[in-house]
Amino acid sequence: MQIPIEYYLILSAFMFIMGIVGVLTRRNAIIVFMSIELMLNSANLTFVAFASYMGNTIGQLFVFFVMAVAAAEAAIGLAIILALFRNKMTLNIDEVNILKW
Repeated sequence: MQIPIEYYLILSAFMFIMGIVGVLTRRNAIIVFMSIELMLNSANLTFVAFASYMGNTIGQLFVFFVMAVAAAEAAIGLAIILALFRNKMTLNIDEVNILKW
């Protein structure tokens, strides 16, 4: 018995909405970063679900590239967060004003 594609899409939409809520409501840089990763993973789930439903591997190929971008983003994003914490001693986005004169 195969799980219907609607279940995967509902789960993906829920994950994406939770990521958006996390980005818009939280002020901690690590929580915002994790919310962005959650949105990327929901897009991956959608790609894999449609690839399985259609019977081709193009969606899985897109997932490979999204995961490569997410890995690069994780490395660079965590380095930026670490540098930000060393300079400002906080991870609160509202308190960080590095780009202001």
